[in-house]
Amino acid sequence: MEKKIIVLMAFICTSLIAFTQTDTQAKKLLEEVSAKYDAYQTIQSDFSFSVQQAQGGNHVDKGTLFLNKPKNQFRIALSEQDIINDGKSTWSILKEDQEVQVSDADNNTESIGPNNLFTFYKKGFIYKSKKDEMLGKDLLNVIELTPTDTKTNYAKITLRINKNKHIHDVAVVDKSGARYIYKINTLYVNHQIPRATFTFHTADYPNYEIVDLR
Repeated sequence: MEKKIIVLMAFICTSLIAFTQTDTQAKKLLEEVSAKYDAYQTIQSDFSFSVQQAQGGNHVDKGTLFLNKPKNQFRIALSEQDIINDGKSTWSILKEDQEVQVSDADNNTESIGPNNLFTFYKKGFIYKSKKDEMLGKDLLNVIELTPTDTKTNYAKITLRINKNKHIHDVAVVDKSGARYIYKINTLYVNHQIPRATFTFHTADYPNYEIVDLR
């Protein structure tokens, strides 16, 4: 289950970075959201994550994402796993297994990952505006994305966007019928994140096995 957050990140990133010009209202909104996130140098976000399997069975988790865009650095803190990327290497810390897997960081701007989570590109999806939804007293704009590549593993992605032009949540339905929901609970931008956040310290993980895959 610790790997599912990475799969979901890929779904989310893909949903945010690709769209075709089929709905002018949706296009305008996505461009406004993109402009917001493009202006941020650092992002800290508390999020919740849930999986609903088609055959039954649910998984719920929560965590925090730290992102330093200029240096391609990020950290994801979860209950079962931490992921630290200093721009050169990535440490995947598996808490239950007491193991740390070290690999080279993937800084390819064309790849999809936490370092470009809120980046937008303009291909790969047909998108359309859906009926706005009320959540308490808040009005959320809804956009539905359908992949143009029928070989992708997901069938539909729904974005809900708040009045600040920030993403409230993303719901992904894959071809098995499983539903993944990623909700952004808090968002702090352009504030100083301590350098140590993106640094792996062996002393913080005593008795962990270090597996270097570089």
